Amino acid sequence: MKNDLADRFEQNPILRPVDLRPSTPGMEVTCLLNPGVFRFQDKVWLVVRVAERPVQSPGITSFPILTSDGRMEVLEFNSSDPRLDLSDPRVISFDGRDYLTTLSHLRLLWSDDGIAFAEAADRRPLMGTGELETYGIEDCRVGRIDGTWCLTYTQVSDHGVGVGLRSTRDWKEFTHQGMILPPHNKDCALFEERIGGKYYALHRPSSPELGGNYIWLAESPDLVHWGRHRCLAHSRAGYWDSARVGAGAAPIRTSAGWLAIYHGANRESRYCLGALLLDLKEPWRVLARSEEPIMEPLARYEREGFFGQVIFTNGHILDGDRLTLYYGAADSVICAAHLSIQRILASLAPAEGAKA
Repeated sequence: MKNDLADRFEQNPILRPVDLRPSTPGMEVTCLLNPGVFRFQDKVWLVVRVAERPVQSPGITSFPILTSDGRMEVLEFNSSDPRLDLSDPRVISFDGRDYLTTLSHLRLLWSDDGIAFAEAADRRPLMGTGELETYGIEDCRVGRIDGTWCLTYTQVSDHGVGVGLRSTRDWKEFTHQGMILPPHNKDCALFEERIGGKYYALHRPSSPELGGNYIWLAESPDLVHWGRHRCLAHSRAGYWDSARVGAGAAPIRTSAGWLAIYHGANRESRYCLGALLLDLKEPWRVLARSEEPIMEPLARYEREGFFGQVIFTNGHILDGDRLTLYYGAADSVICAAHLSIQRILASLAPAEGAKA
């Protein structure tokens, strides 16, 4: 497509489910999704979401959950039970109660070249803990602030979906700050520096009846308590992002403003990437936005998979003008692509009411 600005790695997919071992015997890795990305010890690191389920038996639908004390429990149902709804590959509904078909945790992988990744033997997987993470943890975004890496991620349980925060200085010991944005909320990306003495974050609260799945901005004095919420970007009827929008990784400081890569989906759940440009000093002011996607599911590995027609990013590495974007494709595999910051900026249309 003429609007797609991405130069995809010829090695894509760079990670597949078969490349990682299951966390426990009897489980299988079904999907790798949406990694957070950071540099550490002169290497590129990914925080990969690993989705698992029990090896399935004929006629039986089984899936795992975590107890509040961290033990894994496998639930089993007869696949022919009329109370069981299997129409969505991601969610199981039984007798009016929803579960996830897989349980996700986070793994740390490293690479010298940003292409070939190996699991770090001396870094433990990050697992769900407590009653707010009994359905797992998902889609980690990494921001480095004041010498500390801050991980914002999705906490999932039967209480709902919210945003959790963990922090570390060495990637071995972690501090858990708990849920910082309550259900229903996700897609939280921290700005990696303070603006006017305040911390800022993009996030995505959801309203199924009034409003929609929009990108919001919040500010905080301490990264834990968030307020002064402002709505930045709606979904747009008739556009590629007509059904929902959500933030990608930490916004990138440029001379033109904060460049925030985001995902958008239409009514057919086709996920593409676009960008917002925010004012450097007043990040609640949107200066420009993508009219067309900067990247869309074109390659076969992006169109076909566990949930096809999906490109979804949580992380990137920046080298001058070159943005190396790591992304989940078709909710199945991990891929990467190069984009030019200047080409992205040139593709944006001025926002209505933005100052020239």
